[in-house]
Amino acid sequence: MLKVNNLRKKYHKVEAVKNISFKVEKGNITILLGPNGAGKSTVIKSIAGLLKYTGLIEINGYTNKTLEAKKEFSYVPESPALYELLTVEEHINFIAKAYNIENFEDRAKELLERFNMIDKKDKLGKELSKGMQQKVSIICALITEPNLILFDEPMIGLDPKAIKELKSIFLELKAENKAIIISTHIIDSIKDIWDNVLIMKDGEIIFERDKKELIEKKESLEDIFFKVTEVI
Repeated sequence: MLKVNNLRKKYHKVEAVKNISFKVEKGNITILLGPNGAGKSTVIKSIAGLLKYTGLIEINGYTNKTLEAKKEFSYVPESPALYELLTVEEHINFIAKAYNIENFEDRAKELLERFNMIDKKDKLGKELSKGMQQKVSIICALITEPNLILFDEPMIGLDPKAIKELKSIFLELKAENKAIIISTHIIDSIKDIWDNVLIMKDGEIIFERDKKELIEKKESLEDIFFKVTEVI
């Protein structure tokens, strides 16, 4: 579903991402784990087509910046960016129509209810707290029915119930054979929901493992994380 080959990204003279390659298959939840400044968000933004980079990124066989690829994925940024003068409902309608999604109203109502936002649907973007804005961002990403979803620190700012719902949604998307990649530095937030983990440090992938192998070797993801990312 997602193929990243020889991805490099420089900010002036600083190489934020150093020639990394990986894949995310359908029906798979891949976690991009690492300390702050490891390059996780740069990778996610590169996949989303928001940055210039060198290398090749393909989504379902299409180069990521093509129109065909953009129809395949949704992106939930770490910091939501809503239109100040659109209501919650108008945000959802705008995104659904931009992607030519039909008969989305029932799905929108379901998501609003799951995230306790049904009574906020007429509020303007500027009237929402950061946590509420994050919920709207997630709902807008899900309403397009994407085959790949990119989440960058999606649980920051969410209340406990919303976090529980989002974790349930991750598993539902997996069951629907969607591909999910979640960037985070909080190990507990992705406990028990991941299939593959990529640990980054200083712009490189320094550890890669699937959950089955980790269980067979009786290894702890938390122990591995601190071992491979500790500063010597």
